[in-house]
Amino acid sequence: MKNSVLEKFKQNEKTIGTFTHMQSTTAIECLGYTNMDYVIIDMEHSAIATEGSERCIAAAQASGLTPFVRIHEILRSPVLKMLDAGAQGLIVPCVETAEQVKQLVKYAKFAPVGSRGFCPTRDGGWGFAPNASGSIAEYMETCNRETLLIPQCETLGCLENIEKIVSIDGVDGIFVGPYDLSIAMGKPAQFDDVEFREAIARILSACKAAQKMCFIFTGSPEAANGYLADGFDSVCVGLDTAEYIKAYREIVSKIVER
Repeated sequence: MKNSVLEKFKQNEKTIGTFTHMQSTTAIECLGYTNMDYVIIDMEHSAIATEGSERCIAAAQASGLTPFVRIHEILRSPVLKMLDAGAQGLIVPCVETAEQVKQLVKYAKFAPVGSRGFCPTRDGGWGFAPNASGSIAEYMETCNRETLLIPQCETLGCLENIEKIVSIDGVDGIFVGPYDLSIAMGKPAQFDDVEFREAIARILSACKAAQKMCFIFTGSPEAANGYLADGFDSVCVGLDTAEYIKAYREIVSKIVER
């Protein structure tokens, strides 16, 4: 159950991922041939539901990708179900306060860090996988270490509380949602705006000070390279639906006669 994204972070190596909306295990298998490190199965902005997410998680694992899930709300059920299904990281949107994050830690982490409920489920091979074949205490310790809880900083509330949020025991990193954050700041997609750049720098600085991971979404390789040069640990580049359209548009544009 080693989390390769976490392992690379510990070795000061950068990681790259992308979002999936396509509800396709084949699409995820194809991503396994791209040298990406992880895929984020997006339950917030797509029609992917619990059963579909479990199939996508399995496809990612079979393809050598670390499976993350962006859940759709701050409740116990989506946190627990996705962790039980085998997600190795949870991206949590719409976070505003440290109190919300402390509640998320209770849902996502086993004792003594939180109070996640125990049951032999898919993430431990229903009790027969190597990570669950020892004592329950060992399994819980492994899950707490290898399963990442990553609140998303995309609101003014989260930005204002970022230092407190990232320092909470059980929080493993922050995922920056630049579009919604810029909108919340009244500067939609104005990523070169001075105030927005200062906000990004503040989030990154808070993560560095707490020795936690810092992820950010971006729409292009050029922007991704810029964020990695700035010190981000990971970039999530693009969305499979958009990349699919762009690839076929390019093909069509190069065919002269139709």
